[in-house]
Amino acid sequence: ETLECFLSKANNYMHILGRMDRAKTEEESGAGLLRRVKRGWVWNQFFVLEEYTGQEPLYIGKLHSDMDLGDGSIKYILSGDGAGTTFTIDDSTGDIHAIKRLDREVKAQYLLRAQAWNRQTDRPLEPESEFIVKIQDINDNEPKFLEGPYQATIPEMSSIGTEVIRMTATDADDPTYGNSARVVYSILQGQPYFSVEAKTGVVRVSLAGMDREVRENYSVIIQAKDMGGQLGGLAGTTVVNITLSDVNDNPPMFDQKLYQMSVPELAPVSSVVGRIRAKDRDIGINAEMRYSIIDGDGRDTFDINTDPTNLFGIITIKKPLNFETKASYTLKIEGANTHLDHRFPDKGPFSHVTIVHVSVEDVDEPPEFSSAAYYIEVPEDTEISTVFMTVSARDPDAANTSIRYSIERNTDLGKYFYIDITSGALMTVLPLDREEFSWHNITVLAMEMNNPRMIGSVSVAVKILDVNDNPPLLTQYFEAFVCESANAGQLIQTVTAVDADDPLGGHHFYYSLALEAANNPNFTLRDNQDNTAWILTRRGGWSQQDQSVYYLPIFISDGEQPVQTSTSTLTIRVCSCDVEGNVMSCNAEAYHLPASLSRGALIAILACIFVLLVMVLLMFSLQSHRKKPYLHDEEDNVHENIVRYDDEGGGEEDTEAFDIAAMWNPREAHLVGKQRQDMLPEIESLSRYVPLASVGGPGSGCGGGDSNVQGYVLAKLLETDLNPCAPPYDSLQTYAYEGEGSVAESLSSLQSGCSNTDHEYDYLNDWGPRFKKLAEMYGVLETNNPSIW
Repeated sequence: ETLECFLSKANNYMHILGRMDRAKTEEESGAGLLRRVKRGWVWNQFFVLEEYTGQEPLYIGKLHSDMDLGDGSIKYILSGDGAGTTFTIDDSTGDIHAIKRLDREVKAQYLLRAQAWNRQTDRPLEPESEFIVKIQDINDNEPKFLEGPYQATIPEMSSIGTEVIRMTATDADDPTYGNSARVVYSILQGQPYFSVEAKTGVVRVSLAGMDREVRENYSVIIQAKDMGGQLGGLAGTTVVNITLSDVNDNPPMFDQKLYQMSVPELAPVSSVVGRIRAKDRDIGINAEMRYSIIDGDGRDTFDINTDPTNLFGIITIKKPLNFETKASYTLKIEGANTHLDHRFPDKGPFSHVTIVHVSVEDVDEPPEFSSAAYYIEVPEDTEISTVFMTVSARDPDAANTSIRYSIERNTDLGKYFYIDITSGALMTVLPLDREEFSWHNITVLAMEMNNPRMIGSVSVAVKILDVNDNPPLLTQYFEAFVCESANAGQLIQTVTAVDADDPLGGHHFYYSLALEAANNPNFTLRDNQDNTAWILTRRGGWSQQDQSVYYLPIFISDGEQPVQTSTSTLTIRVCSCDVEGNVMSCNAEAYHLPASLSRGALIAILACIFVLLVMVLLMFSLQSHRKKPYLHDEEDNVHENIVRYDDEGGGEEDTEAFDIAAMWNPREAHLVGKQRQDMLPEIESLSRYVPLASVGGPGSGCGGGDSNVQGYVLAKLLETDLNPCAPPYDSLQTYAYEGEGSVAESLSSLQSGCSNTDHEYDYLNDWGPRFKKLAEMYGVLETNNPSIW
């Protein structure tokens, strides 16, 4: 209130001075020629304190004109910033009041306009005048950190005085008036690690050797106080979160001096053996490691690489392992930092060494063949049961168990080859034909007897060499023609031949007329010695009416040994030609048709012939359905048809019947000219395991008989008995030959008492403990009888 009275008196004083100055000016101007009129109520500015909290409106000042005689005839009008809303004026007295709380930080001054108006004439007495109401500041705002809270990061081990962050507090008070905006900084929390400069607000390190691995984060409270930090000043605070960043000041170190690892000997190259880590208290790139094998007997066998995180060392296999050759290795491994900080050399060395012992575990390995692959050339005329190659495999383990060989059947679907199960001898069991298959790529399996799951394999490429076993034939079925006007010695056809064989020196064919046509009066043949031949006429005067077709047998032979020959027939038609030799007609029947035979009659004759042919074919078809199947002796072969059940159930729809007649002479079954419709016996599998010549001779068994049939049966038995990988299917094994009159007798056990021989099952002793019981029941430990295989 005292300040308000002071400002009011100051305003009145200034008003009086203004009036006095104006009166003096009028007196001086009255003596001269010129007269300057001054308004006695013009004000440059008023001053008022902000944040007035009184109940009554705040008095700002008074406007008064010299023309105002106090009779109320003058009206004062106020306009401009805040007129009517912030400031009001008494239009009679000219007193100005503030009706709102004024805040310098919101608006520091107001520009107003005032005018004196005559109430009676409603005209202005003086021109409008401007004045300023200036708001004076008081200390009503504390300093503020507009960007807080702050985040800062400095490297650990920073020296004293290192600048951490620079902060500035803002005070909304007037910095030009008093000390209201004069700010001083101080630290309330964070000593003795950090300090702050009082005038600049710069936070600095005040303690050396701060270690991130000991403490990483610090919270510092900074205060800013106005009035120069004096008592009564306003203050504001903020928080500075300071993080120590990592530097490489810690060396790596392994947890153990010795690591034990193991790896199977069959582990492939590049597979992982294990991993190790040299731990580092630092983080980020300062903890990244590089691993290397610096010594040990496994430097050439193993390798070590850093994982993608650059923290772990991954030990891998560099070369194949073999337990039987070397069972353990020792590695001396070093782990070192990749990013060194040269400011801390005294903290080193930044590397560490450990020992890794790797044990190789023994694994039951499959048999290994002496060669990675085999290649053999076999002539196509090689006799059946000829051994053309012997493969060899061994067990790489210390036990060195015996090996059994077999052929993977899906690589020999035609069953052309057989391998001896113990010696690995490969032989043929079917005739080879280069023209059908020039290559056979088979896979031979080697299995351990003690562990059938251990199976090795090797590829055997068999190239079939060509043998001259195919006769040359005409390239195609030639049908030549000769014109009726042809003369003797005229060329009518050039013939060529093809041969399925492929001799090394190329084909060379020889042509001539067959013996029965050597003295042919109509045509002759000339061999051009270039694998072609010409057919020439020997006479002229050809006529379709005399003879329309001639057949010329041509004899062809090749030049390879053994020489192959063939005779092909060339059909030559006599045709009528034009003067240029172009064929016009080769139809001889046209000369013999009666002139009176019409086209309709000819069609009727052809229709009748067609109907007769259909009837004849129908009669032959009916007769063939009435014929009974072929039997040698119907009464002696009551069991000729064998019923095979491929599974249990299904009834009569599940059966297949076989004609046993084809089994009477298996060796001649392939020579039958007319192909039978019934199923031929699987005689090709007779030598799958045993050659035909090695099967027992005639007279063996209960009733004696054909040794081929008995050998076939025994081979099938051996095939089934010696296949340890085959599961015991509950099905009937079909041998396609059984019944009364069979030389092998019945395979049923009902009449087995007549047999004087027993099957040998001594091989069961080699099949391991799972077949021990069967070996005791059926096996024979010692025998003096020679083996039939």
